[in-house]
Amino acid sequence: MGHGNWTRESFVNYSASRGRTVDSKGVLSNSLTDRQLFVQQHLHPGLNPHNVFRECCDTKEHPQTLPVILALDVTGSMGAASAEVAKKLNEVMTLLYHQVRDVEFLVMGIGDLAYDHAPVQMSQFESDIRIAEQLDQVYLEHGGGGNGYESYTAAWYMGLHHTRLDCWGRNQKGLIITMGDEPLNPYLPREPLSRVTGDPLERDVETDALYREAARKFDIYHLHVTHTSTDRYREEAQRSFGKYLPEDHLHFVYVDSIADAIVEIVKQHQKGADIGWNAEKPAPDKKTDRLIRW
Repeated sequence: MGHGNWTRESFVNYSASRGRTVDSKGVLSNSLTDRQLFVQQHLHPGLNPHNVFRECCDTKEHPQTLPVILALDVTGSMGAASAEVAKKLNEVMTLLYHQVRDVEFLVMGIGDLAYDHAPVQMSQFESDIRIAEQLDQVYLEHGGGGNGYESYTAAWYMGLHHTRLDCWGRNQKGLIITMGDEPLNPYLPREPLSRVTGDPLERDVETDALYREAARKFDIYHLHVTHTSTDRYREEAQRSFGKYLPEDHLHFVYVDSIADAIVEIVKQHQKGADIGWNAEKPAPDKKTDRLIRW
């Protein structure tokens, strides 16, 4: 896992094998819908998180691996945002490989542990066309529930307890980017989390304690996807995520800005990795409410 390099040619050839058209910029046709891009109808065995560990290992080919966990909200309202990631994946990877040669992506699907059949999906860390292949395996369950949040912190939990990263041995953090349109969940419920992951748990996993532990090993960002100017969750998302994340780690973006935001976050993380992680992070500014357009 994690061998090879991303190339535009491999993406064009893979897309053609799937009957998809790529334009001159290397972007999939904008006419493709989320249901055309994500045809998986159940949890793919390759993304089953039960008792798995995903590794991101340094090699001669990639001696300074930069592991990125990209966690997509796969509930009902987020299909267009997931499709945007798929359409512009080649653009994202091509831009990154010009500056961050050893970046490796693990794709996650995040739903709602309280309601969904496949609330956590987890690929391998990869650096080549297998990123696109695994993204295609994601099951857009279009679920969720009425509790006002999704299980975003499952990405923190899985990164902390179900990965092994060589960057930690270099005193560098991994990177987690979650993406969704609802507020931060206050906890992960014990029973469904244990069932999905195979971990024996005695209690619910509270967000406060989980963040403190995960932030020691990961640089954590969230993209709150703003669908309209009257986003009903915007204020609550600002409050709930802003309680933990530094100001520049919580971004409010429109769907067509997601790809640019991912590129900028990875580049920003790389700068931090270059100078080490001993410096204190700025405290969150809870009064700030901004919409970033990349």
